[in-house]
Amino acid sequence: MLRITELRLPLDHAEDALRPAIVARLGIADADLLAFDVFRRAYDARRKSAILLIYTVDCELRDEASVLAAKQGDPHVKPAPDTRYRFVAHAPADYFAAQRPRPLVVGFGPCGIFAALLLAQMGLRPIVLERGKEVRQRTKDTRGLWRQGVLDPASNVQFGEGGAGTFSDGKLWSQISDPRHLTRKVLAEFVKAGAPDEILFVSKPHIGTFRLVSMVEKMRADIVALGGEIRFGQQVTDVLIEPDGDASQIRGVTLASGEQLRADHVVLALGHSARDTFTMLHERGVFMEAKPFSVGFRIEHPQGVIDRARFGPNAGNPILGAADYKLVHHAKNGRSVYSFCMCPGGTVVAATSEPERVVTNGMSQYSRNERNANAGIVVGIDPGDYRQDGLAEGAVSPLDGMKFQRIWESRAYELGEGGYVAPGQLVGDFVKRQRSTALGGVLPSYKPGVRMTDLAQKGRGSLPDYALDAIREALPAFERQIAGFAMPDAVLTGVETRTSSPLRITRNRQHQSLNVRGLYPAGEGAGYAGGIMSAGVDGIEVAESVARAMLGVVPQA
Repeated sequence: MLRITELRLPLDHAEDALRPAIVARLGIADADLLAFDVFRRAYDARRKSAILLIYTVDCELRDEASVLAAKQGDPHVKPAPDTRYRFVAHAPADYFAAQRPRPLVVGFGPCGIFAALLLAQMGLRPIVLERGKEVRQRTKDTRGLWRQGVLDPASNVQFGEGGAGTFSDGKLWSQISDPRHLTRKVLAEFVKAGAPDEILFVSKPHIGTFRLVSMVEKMRADIVALGGEIRFGQQVTDVLIEPDGDASQIRGVTLASGEQLRADHVVLALGHSARDTFTMLHERGVFMEAKPFSVGFRIEHPQGVIDRARFGPNAGNPILGAADYKLVHHAKNGRSVYSFCMCPGGTVVAATSEPERVVTNGMSQYSRNERNANAGIVVGIDPGDYRQDGLAEGAVSPLDGMKFQRIWESRAYELGEGGYVAPGQLVGDFVKRQRSTALGGVLPSYKPGVRMTDLAQKGRGSLPDYALDAIREALPAFERQIAGFAMPDAVLTGVETRTSSPLRITRNRQHQSLNVRGLYPAGEGAGYAGGIMSAGVDGIEVAESVARAMLGVVPQA
């Protein structure tokens, strides 16, 4: 196969225009093009009145060698890479006849799902321990918070089958380095589970919550069919660690029920909100360290405002869909402000997992046809910003970031005056430093509801002063990039604190804990991913490391 990149066609090109464009680009006869597949389709919207589609195409030719010779030196015509996934190994049929302990996977979000799926595909029969509920019951519990203000701490946006990614935009792209094309493996498994084929080629694929629910169920069924086991309502409350030479070795886990499970290989795919588990691991001496993360608000605009700003006269084109954006501003106080988890045509959702705290996040369905666009507008912080009192100067506990998050989540609950109502403010009032008393033309989508207030009121601000100042400076700057971004009626809703894990459970090149052999920190909770795609890829790589250790496979150089 031969790959052509940067093949540009007009947005309104004819349905059959791609084949002649390929033939013309390669300088061949039509009969010499035997077949082709679109590997990727993106767009260039820098000229809003003349938006271009940009294709990457894999072609089967009658004489590939002569075409490559003729196109030697052309950076956009190359042999197509082999993106097929190759398993590390497969356990022999009698592998568990000797009563070997099975690998455990703690957590069943994107990372845990792919770690378990890969282990099952390699014949290693993983046992998955998920503290929350199966995805359909979890969806009902989550709507109980949104509609009635009733929180189930074990079944919500953060905890349960599918992880936090289930209640998100379902974005399936990432900027991670991917020399082995593992993102392709993730996408292929999603398509097998019921995702639309287009996620294999559109430049910014997404699925949305409704489709993710059925896909997660299908992947669960595949794991079970391959010999895996999924246990819901099973919270790990302790780890069994034994001294082993110059280090320690994991020997199993204890569940809230008191049951102990023996294991020499445990994948920790906890998610970024498993605060009680982080605390337990820290108390048991598992090495971890504080890391940077971000805090801020959700901002909502009418989706049409964003569409027109990004696509001009082509706003509403079905190929382009609902427009997104990505913004960054470096404030005068040294802080970086940026858009996070932008959800076109979506809603702002209640994402707390702890009583009497308010946390916001964004979600979209596959159609992205809700009235508002929303995104996090967040400020980067580092461990020095959240060092808690009582520690030596400069010292930061790995748990300090959690404590910092809780401070502002509790403040948001107070400002909303209870019931998981979120505090909100109009952008115009926030910039002018005045309290909002009523909504304008933009209706916030957050449920259970939004109470208009002053997010920066003296002595009871919803975020640290440096974050409020940086966001206030950034909003007019973002207006210069997207017309209407700082519109006075746009709504800020607080607070967004769970942008990423506040700590890292550090690991070595074999994906094992630095000081506990057989313990594999993975995904967002361990500080090694940020989104569905990167979490899925990390789950694959960690599963491979587990398989190598269990089956004695020598790692490739």
